[in-house]
Amino acid sequence: MYEKLLSHASKYNVEVYEKSMVKNVKGLYADNIIWINKNYLKTSADKASVLAEELGHYHTTVGDIIDQSKIANRKQELRARAWAYEKTIPVSKIIEAHRLNLRNKYELANYLEVTEAFLEAALQRYKEKYGLSVYYDNYTVCFDPLGVIEWFDYRDY
Repeated sequence: MYEKLLSHASKYNVEVYEKSMVKNVKGLYADNIIWINKNYLKTSADKASVLAEELGHYHTTVGDIIDQSKIANRKQELRARAWAYEKTIPVSKIIEAHRLNLRNKYELANYLEVTEAFLEAALQRYKEKYGLSVYYDNYTVCFDPLGVIEWFDYRDY
């Protein structure tokens, strides 16, 4: 996933650098440049989860939103995260994982090459957006508890 996101960044002329940053900062976006904290993020899944959100800022954020005490800035932060979730964990990928017989969130996160925390946040976002489930292409994807139900049309048999 990290390599795909780097390719996406390149397509939009967004430069990505891994550099040492203060410990509590995982990543930062400004002026078509994304910095990933190489000291804090060790795995490709860690980096992909952060890069996805920072690309979300590239696509959805306007201005300096560092001051999260402002409602408008918090809204932009949520929009960037929503973009990241939908880009890296579309509902179709959850169905694809079901077809591959992946059995739990750990396996799903590994398959999607994101962290479990990022996956949990994405599922929470989908629950806020769709409710407990969504119907998609002859499947019902349930978000809590996570599961996929495939619907068959008896007339096909």
